[in-house]
Amino acid sequence: MSTTVIATVFVFGLLIFFHELGHFITAKMVGMRVHEFAIGFGPKLWSCKKGETVYSLRVIPLGGFNKIAGMDPDEEQDERSFHAKPIWARMLVIVAGSAMNFVLPVLLFMLVFIFTGIDTPSDEAIIGSVFPDRPAAQSGLAPGDRILAVNNQEVSSWRQFVSLVQPNAGKELIIKFERNGQSHEIRVVPEYDAKANRGIIGVVPQILNYRPGVAESFGLAVKQTYMVASNMLAGIGQMITGKAPADVAGPIGVAQMAGQVAQLGVTPLLQFAAFLSINLGLINLFPVPVLDGGHVVTLAVEAIRGKPLNRNSLQFIQMIGFTLLMLLLIVATFKDISRLRLF
Repeated sequence: MSTTVIATVFVFGLLIFFHELGHFITAKMVGMRVHEFAIGFGPKLWSCKKGETVYSLRVIPLGGFNKIAGMDPDEEQDERSFHAKPIWARMLVIVAGSAMNFVLPVLLFMLVFIFTGIDTPSDEAIIGSVFPDRPAAQSGLAPGDRILAVNNQEVSSWRQFVSLVQPNAGKELIIKFERNGQSHEIRVVPEYDAKANRGIIGVVPQILNYRPGVAESFGLAVKQTYMVASNMLAGIGQMITGKAPADVAGPIGVAQMAGQVAQLGVTPLLQFAAFLSINLGLINLFPVPVLDGGHVVTLAVEAIRGKPLNRNSLQFIQMIGFTLLMLLLIVATFKDISRLRLF
C-alpha cells in the first residue's frame, strides 16, 4: 500500500510539476505576472515567496495551478494581465503546459537509456534462456548452447534457427549444438503455439545491453516519444471511431498501475511516467472546453472575430466541457472500481 501511495504521488507530482512549469515559464517570458505557482490543491503544506510569486505545495497532490494575473476577466486588469497580452502570447502560455508533457518523457527516456542502456536480442545462434517444461528443456538444451545445425542444415544465425523451427510443429528435429567446446545432438519436437500460429521449443536468444552516449540517448528518446505519441493517437482515434474498445482508467486505476509498476523497479516506473505524460499531453490538446486545447480554440475564435466571446457564452462552453469531463471521470472511476472486484 505504501509503495502505491509513494509511486502515485511521485508520478502525479512529476507530471503536474512539468505541466504547470510550462505555463509558468512562458507566462514569465511574455511578461505576465504570476501570483502563485502551486502543486496540489487544498490547504498549503508549505509555501514561500520569491519576488512577486508565491511557490506552494498543497495537501491533495492530484493537480496544480498557476495563478496568473487577469485570467479572470472580472479581475482588475493592467499591462501585465493575461488578457492584456496579444493572442499569440496567450496561446503560447496555454499550449506550453501540454508541450512540457512531451519534454518530460524525452528526459525520462534519455535517463533510462543512459543509466540502464538498451537491451537488444543477439542474432548469434546462442541460447540465452530456456523455458521450463518446454520441448527444449525436456530435451536437454541449456543457456549458452550454440546451435550448429538443424536436420543437418547448418545454422549461422538466430533468425535462421527460428525459421527452421517455426514451420515444423509436431515434427521431430535433430538439433546439433556446441557446449563447452564439444558438439552434441538431441531430438526435439516443436509444440504448436495456437496464439502465434507457429512451432516453438521454448528458447530465447541472448540479450545484449548497449549503453548509448548522451547525444545518442537524446536522439533515441525523441524518437521513442514520437513513436509512443503516434501509437497513442492512433489508439485514441480507434476508440473514438469504435474500432477499439474505450478502455479508460481514472485516478484510481492509474494509482493501482503505478503501484504495480513501482514494484518492478525505478526504471519501469520512469517509463510508466513517460507514457502517462505523453497521454496527458495529447488529451490536454483536444479541443474540449476546460482543457488547454479548448482554450486555444477559444483564442482562435477571438482572433477571427477580432474580439473575445462574451462572458455568458464562454461560461456556457466551459460548463459543457466540464460536464463532459466529469462524465468521463465517472465512467473511468466506475471501471477502476470494477477492476478491483470489491463486490
